[in-house]
Amino acid sequence: MKKNLWKKLVSTVTIAALTGALLAGCGSAKSETSSNGGSKDAGYRTLDEIKESGEINIGVFSDKSPFGYVDENGDYAGYDVYFAERLGKDLGVKINYVSTEAANRIEYLQTGKVDIILANFTVTEERAQEVDFALPYMNVALGVVSPDNAVVTSLDDIGADDQVIVISGTTAETYLTKNYPDIKLQKYDAYAEAKTAFENGNGVAWANDNTEVIAFANENPGYTVGIPSLGDADTIAPAVTKGNDTLLNWINDEIESLGNENFFHADYEATLLDTYGQEYENTLVVEGGKTE
Repeated sequence: MKKNLWKKLVSTVTIAALTGALLAGCGSAKSETSSNGGSKDAGYRTLDEIKESGEINIGVFSDKSPFGYVDENGDYAGYDVYFAERLGKDLGVKINYVSTEAANRIEYLQTGKVDIILANFTVTEERAQEVDFALPYMNVALGVVSPDNAVVTSLDDIGADDQVIVISGTTAETYLTKNYPDIKLQKYDAYAEAKTAFENGNGVAWANDNTEVIAFANENPGYTVGIPSLGDADTIAPAVTKGNDTLLNWINDEIESLGNENFFHADYEATLLDTYGQEYENTLVVEGGKTE
């Protein structure tokens, strides 16, 4: 009996070692360095493991001003990054920023490439089945921007041969595919690619979060947001890997605590005020996780 049991143990260890080697070769999850076997298997690092490591990996956009972008000094900046900096400070850890695109936000969490996503992530029921969302910190809806000489004020005006630009993996793509299946979509993986294509005359309009299309129109003369609000009002929130309750609970407590000092209004005034002005501040900002 003992001999057979030993063979089983050796076999189990060998299989585990081979599996770990294969995962490492794929570069799948930073949680492989975890000291907690349960969280390693789940593909995430717990709050204690993050603190022990002294580092946290946060996924942000690198090309989506004013929410997440790389500035002229090569540093990450924007509304989401301002928040991320505070999280790192209060956790007492160094932040490793991981540039993400809309389409790979969920993948980066599920593979352990990041601990938190702070990339203008709209909360939806479908996404909540794959990741865990913390309390919201911003309101958002969809919007549509188009050239001044051919402003689109209704999606019913889109012709059969016209195309609308969207970014893959966004709520705009999901909404149009579901509700306007006859509209032809021109899809791009990155915000910068979509922006360049739109500026080059590809597509009669660009559908995205209204905060983003309003910012685009304000920063680029010749464009108008003909549809400022489309579909339901939603919220933006941090996301963590499904089941990572210790990190999720800490973020929720942090958001509530930051609300006591009007942190997100300060964030808006530091990063978004020049783009949107004061008229949008109370509409866009969610303070302390409270949407009402």
